[in-house]
Amino acid sequence: MPLFYQQNINQYTRLAVWKIEEAENFFSQTVPLQTPIHHTHKRLQHFAGRYLLRYLFPSFPYHELEIADTKKPFLPSESFHFSISHCGDFAAVIVSTKNRVGIDIEIFTEKINKIASKFLHEDEIKNLGINLFQPNSQQTALLTLLWSCKEAVFKWWGNGKVDFSNMIRIQPFTLYNEGIIDVHFKERKLQLEYKLLDKMYLVWVKTENGNFI
Repeated sequence: MPLFYQQNINQYTRLAVWKIEEAENFFSQTVPLQTPIHHTHKRLQHFAGRYLLRYLFPSFPYHELEIADTKKPFLPSESFHFSISHCGDFAAVIVSTKNRVGIDIEIFTEKINKIASKFLHEDEIKNLGINLFQPNSQQTALLTLLWSCKEAVFKWWGNGKVDFSNMIRIQPFTLYNEGIIDVHFKERKLQLEYKLLDKMYLVWVKTENGNFI
């Protein structure tokens, strides 16, 4: 069983990362496919993410899942709050019976250097000591983490229409293999947790249920 990582954050909230090595029928026996997905790998990612929902909470009600206009899956009953992320051969999920949550997983790629100026504010570039003209492996890792932070906030928010550069502001921090990052979003401070897993970052955020901006 390729369970890559699992963590029980508190008594209400759990997360896990799955490394996809199975054939499709491993998932399709138990996981419903709500909408057609023609790309084989994307379909596997979809299956793996939803498989983790019930892996973490066996009572998770697949049959109640609906898709919002923003394409975010949700449960109208709000019996569970959850967030799903995919990257390469990995799927990451966070599920909670109480906390509003968001998660993202990103594998290091040098392409992140080319788009950094599009998702970072000039203050972030300055305060975090980023040199867009001299990228290196350490900066690639940092930018991957920063992108993942903003994606996690976006998924936590769940309502679309977010300007990553201007609306999500990452505060200065010291980079370790794991830690906490303060992020300002819509006049609110969020605390994101992150963890280095091989050559990728896992980032998640949780807040009390119903605490919208």
